[in-house]
Amino acid sequence: MESTLKGIRGSDAPCVLDLDDAATVAGGVEDTYGEDRATEEQLVTPWTVSVASGYNLLRDPRYNKGLAFTERERETHYLRGLLPPAIVSQELQERKIMNNIRQYQLPLQRYMALMDLQEGNERLFYKLLIDNVEELLPIVYTPTVGEACQKYGSIFSRPQGLYISLKEKGKILEVLKNWPERSIQVIVVTDGERILGLGDLGCQGWDSCGNFLTLPGRSSSICLLGKLSLYTALGGVRPSACLPITLDVGTNNEELLNDEFYIGLRQRRATGQEYTDFLQEFMTAVKQNYGEKVLIQFEDFANHNAFDLLARYGTTHLVFNDDIQGTASVVLAGLIAAQTLLGGSLADHTYLFLGAGEAGTGIAELIALEISRQTKAPIEECRKKIWLVDSKGLIVSTRKESLQHFKKPWAHEHKPLSNLLDAVNAIKPTVLIGTSGKGQTFTKDVVEAISSFNERPIILALSNPTSQSECTAEQAYTWSKGQAVFATGSPFDPVEYNGKIHVPGQANNAYIFPGFGLGVVMSGAIRVHDDMLLAASEALAQQVTEENFEKGLIYPPFSNIRKISAHIAASVAAKAYELGLASRRPRPKDLVKYAESCMYSPIYRNYR
Repeated sequence: MESTLKGIRGSDAPCVLDLDDAATVAGGVEDTYGEDRATEEQLVTPWTVSVASGYNLLRDPRYNKGLAFTERERETHYLRGLLPPAIVSQELQERKIMNNIRQYQLPLQRYMALMDLQEGNERLFYKLLIDNVEELLPIVYTPTVGEACQKYGSIFSRPQGLYISLKEKGKILEVLKNWPERSIQVIVVTDGERILGLGDLGCQGWDSCGNFLTLPGRSSSICLLGKLSLYTALGGVRPSACLPITLDVGTNNEELLNDEFYIGLRQRRATGQEYTDFLQEFMTAVKQNYGEKVLIQFEDFANHNAFDLLARYGTTHLVFNDDIQGTASVVLAGLIAAQTLLGGSLADHTYLFLGAGEAGTGIAELIALEISRQTKAPIEECRKKIWLVDSKGLIVSTRKESLQHFKKPWAHEHKPLSNLLDAVNAIKPTVLIGTSGKGQTFTKDVVEAISSFNERPIILALSNPTSQSECTAEQAYTWSKGQAVFATGSPFDPVEYNGKIHVPGQANNAYIFPGFGLGVVMSGAIRVHDDMLLAASEALAQQVTEENFEKGLIYPPFSNIRKISAHIAASVAAKAYELGLASRRPRPKDLVKYAESCMYSPIYRNYR
């Protein structure tokens, strides 16, 4: 059976992808588009897939191989004269591209080179990222993502996602049907209101896979680019199954509203019932068009909407918020691993957070859930081990009436304290966690204070980008006299203190969300349950080896990330089956091997 994607030549001279060879190379199962499938049901027998030939083939990033086309392929598929005569392997292409990327001095230049590659040769881009993940992850994700948002400006480029504005109200289902891919497994959606530390960027609040969406002199989040690239590279979800969506409900950014080049709706943000109705239509249309098993990841929504959306749709849709749940899961994994390093259990600790937004309260709640699961104590009791400091000081019961609803569970009995240092001295935490988004807030006095009553304090400075980290690795190790078990949100170099090399861990969400997404997809889960997040945390913690612990690490190296993602996916899927939330039957006997077999492979396919 053959499926034809017509190009300039139509179907008279198609380029045929040999799937038998592809399956042999990848060791996995194939979908109807000739890519490794991530557990989509086999609707047709994909003996071959036809794509455009000639010039059009070289302009199709999904099928283009550049100089790797063989003599036979060049002859059969009308490529003679369109390529130089040299024939090179994918491995040689990879070495050449990496050599070129390393010549650039600025991370942003490397980022732009990678995006150019993704737009021209998708498989080579992902092979490059998979094989060089430790070197390239800081380029395509944290911290260069933040630097790109702050510094990079360009004209509107080729869109690769969907834009759904209030103008499409009543027609959202029709808009979704305009997207050419039908087999969507992961949607990452934003309304652009809370982009990193940059605030409301409206319709400029995202950049889809391989696409710059910025304006001269303006900054824009490229978070969706990083998210979707990593779903594929680290989690193995095929690129064509990922869909980025911007919901344009206006912007309150006066500078954008007055900018003649602004590409979004020129109106203030919709709120209240208008916003609620728009989101309801969107969520209903997604389920109607793609089914109940599509994972919808909310990205960069403001606090007041992020928690409400999770609560509203968590029981009716397969939804996930990486800022709240992904961050919480990866931090919990580090804390679980730290217990192996230090001894004891999570319940033995007292936790103090600087920052009480999506990340802080999300982490706090998952820690409390895990302590409750381990000790069988009520969740309310477990929350009393966790204290939060926001911009107004320690969150205490006397402030409860004025607090946002997501902060109220953390308002404990205590006298008011106005700053972090006073809170550290009063609460005497064993774990200090920063999610404030403000750099240099873990001062020397704060680190010395927590180190004075802890033999080995756990200090997590999680805010991104690097400039916003609550403290640097060098500061943490120096001020704690080498005592701290330390991890950050952005990468830092190893630090030598008193003749010992300390290697800071990175509590990067990229450890969790790609594997979590694969686990949800491969099990056919219809809902996300907190226990699935706990399972992901425990699976990640189990990947930390004795060798890692000897260096002070509480996270494994990213060089093994695909293996790590497979284990996380298997644990998430197992929990989905256990909870009765998995729809894909029968359950595979070996979930780890099944996860590995489902992963997208970037190896070139043979054409005939």
